[in-house]
Amino acid sequence: MTNSVSNSLSTVLISLMKGIVDRENDPLVWQSLLNLQARIRDYVDVLGLELILDEAEGYAYLRQHTMQIDGAELPRLVPRHRLGYQVSLLLVLLRKKLAEFDAISGESRLVLTRDAIVEMIRLFLPDTANQARLMERVDTHINRTIEMGFLRRLRGTDDLFEVRRILKAFVDGQWLADFDQRLAEYRTYDAAQERERSSAHGPN
Repeated sequence: MTNSVSNSLSTVLISLMKGIVDRENDPLVWQSLLNLQARIRDYVDVLGLELILDEAEGYAYLRQHTMQIDGAELPRLVPRHRLGYQVSLLLVLLRKKLAEFDAISGESRLVLTRDAIVEMIRLFLPDTANQARLMERVDTHINRTIEMGFLRRLRGTDDLFEVRRILKAFVDGQWLADFDQRLAEYRTYDAAQERERSSAHGPN
């Protein structure tokens, strides 16, 4: 293997280990990934990982698969995301918005304002007169979603966010088919949590 190919392979592997490789953000890394994908698949398979590559949508990432040696499961290299239900709710709402956008628009990038995201999720949060507290909560969920790679803050702005298309791989069509049922579950859960909070702060 020549030095240039070796360097390209190393660059792609490091990028994948760090998270999502995106065609738009990393065109050179993306092209190297396409050129070297067979070698990359062989390399990561040894580590118990699978390359998930969607050329049409322009993203790739690594997914852990179960692998055992002498009866012992290998430790995880790709951490599982531990999601609160409100972050899960936001992901479902964003995924539904992306599906609607794809159905009516010829554009490839869905960009939402912070206010639009707040209004989208407000319907499913407990009523509150404290607008500042509501915004703080939603900002926390937005930041968590950015950390996970499903939202991206547009450069030079504080309140414009692109919904990254890799979300389609994590919230699939079955999730959307069960959308109404899941939202009903979220509402029931939230109402129960609100009753518990009210009870905890009520008179003894």
